[in-house]
Amino acid sequence: MSQPNELASRPFPAAPTEIEALLGALHRNRRTFAWKTGGVDASAMRQTLGPSTVTLGGLVKHLALVEDHYFTHQLLGREYPAVWSPMAEHDDWEWTSAADDSPEALRSLWLEAVARSEAAVTETLAASGLDQPLAITTWTETPNLRRILIDLIEEYARHTGHADLIRESIDGLVGEDAPE
Repeated sequence: MSQPNELASRPFPAAPTEIEALLGALHRNRRTFAWKTGGVDASAMRQTLGPSTVTLGGLVKHLALVEDHYFTHQLLGREYPAVWSPMAEHDDWEWTSAADDSPEALRSLWLEAVARSEAAVTETLAASGLDQPLAITTWTETPNLRRILIDLIEEYARHTGHADLIRESIDGLVGEDAPE
């Protein structure tokens, strides 16, 4: 199966600045996730592995929500985009409702969330840098943009590992980095 990856490769310097390192690692993780979850049909997006209920579709929708949660809502203090309104009524809605969505709809949802996140990060870096505290948080101590970028890198690394195992069980796709 072909592997569409709508996130273009970006330079990742060998000796990056702090911002280049954080943004480069996040982008590389996003690209690898896009590669592992792309180019499959609806049946493959709903496939589970072993006793787990995790699916590629659920992972895509979950990470779209995570993007909007951290960057749109918490960092900028804005309301969630309307697409997330059903989640208020159902626990794990993003995981379970993904089975009803087409691969194209899931991919668009995720790419749009990534685009909003990248715009939020660009806006914040230009205005106040990595030390900018979140506008909304439930933490005792308010985290800053630096911490949220690290958390997102970890979130993508964890879920890309899940996607990697599921994808290998579907069609044997293996590898660490998305192709150019």
